[in-house]
Amino acid sequence: MAEIAIQGVSKAYDQGRVQAVRDLTLTVNDGEFFVLLGPSGCGKTTVLRMIAGLETAERGSITIGERDITWLPPRRRDIAMVFQNYAVFPHLTVFDNIGFGLKMKKTDRRTIEDRVQWAAGLVELGELLSRRPAQLSGGQRQRVAVARAIAVEPSVLLMDEPLSNLDALLRLKFRSDLKKLVHELKTTTIYVTHDQVEALSLADRLAVMRDGEIVQCDSAMEVYDSPANTFVGGFIGNPPMNFLPVVIKQDGDQPRGFVGEHGFPVPEQLRELAGRQVLAGIRGENVRADLSQTPGSIPGKTIVVEPLGSQLMVTIEIADHTVKVLTPADFTVSDNTVLWLRPVPEKIRWFDPDTLAQTPIPVRA
Repeated sequence: MAEIAIQGVSKAYDQGRVQAVRDLTLTVNDGEFFVLLGPSGCGKTTVLRMIAGLETAERGSITIGERDITWLPPRRRDIAMVFQNYAVFPHLTVFDNIGFGLKMKKTDRRTIEDRVQWAAGLVELGELLSRRPAQLSGGQRQRVAVARAIAVEPSVLLMDEPLSNLDALLRLKFRSDLKKLVHELKTTTIYVTHDQVEALSLADRLAVMRDGEIVQCDSAMEVYDSPANTFVGGFIGNPPMNFLPVVIKQDGDQPRGFVGEHGFPVPEQLRELAGRQVLAGIRGENVRADLSQTPGSIPGKTIVVEPLGSQLMVTIEIADHTVKVLTPADFTVSDNTVLWLRPVPEKIRWFDPDTLAQTPIPVRA
């Protein structure tokens, strides 16, 4: 069993003036592909390095399975790590690079050969074992690093932005290969990235970090669909979630949300907030755009139209605010066009304008 339990861990630098990680508590399940996601400087790599033993936690504890590894040296933690910059040895062949960790453990030659062949086969390097890194592409070098990590059959696999140095097409292919590989191995994996597309596509669960703390931890689609606050909604998604100030008004028998002079239906539970302002969060794919007015729609003027191949991303000005909307690629629109926008009611997420956190309806009493 390789469940990872992090309890109350903190880490500071520069004599305590820079708090990298703040009282972090997290459990990663046995066999789970877990992603730490956040902007640069949020503390995600520091967490990874503390698990690996490359940094020492100032407070708290870290356990893998039944073992407390908080103070163990890296070689006794039964982990393997894949770095951003490959970290392959240029003077060794692919075979010797993959088998390096096994050799350091003084594994017998026959076992090394079997494990290297097995690991190389999993990452499709079986025919390249006699080459040196200079003869490989960037994607192949990263495969060598992954093969070296899995060849030692660790309890835990740690990955620190391993795809960031690859070009877009290689990153796409390697991402799908990596997800398939890790699920076949059933190795507990923690993957660090600032790329939210990687996080959403790879993670069984993910944690979004900010300023050394976990802001939200859940399944990838739950984090995407129901962000805990405006930071998560704005960080995840391309385009990010739109946020519009909406005034709740009673319109006959039904409450409605007004942006400027135009309103749209809102949940019945918001009735008691009549006369108050809330933040409506809506993703670009959940807004319907039309060239003519429809019931419950809000007018806006297009500022920029960006073709994305399968879709158009349209930036629209609404009552001194801008939103980004995704439309079909064949939607006829140009700059300075008036569009009528109708958000999908069940996809709107409501946020408290003071705390910026998503709260159950009613938003505030």
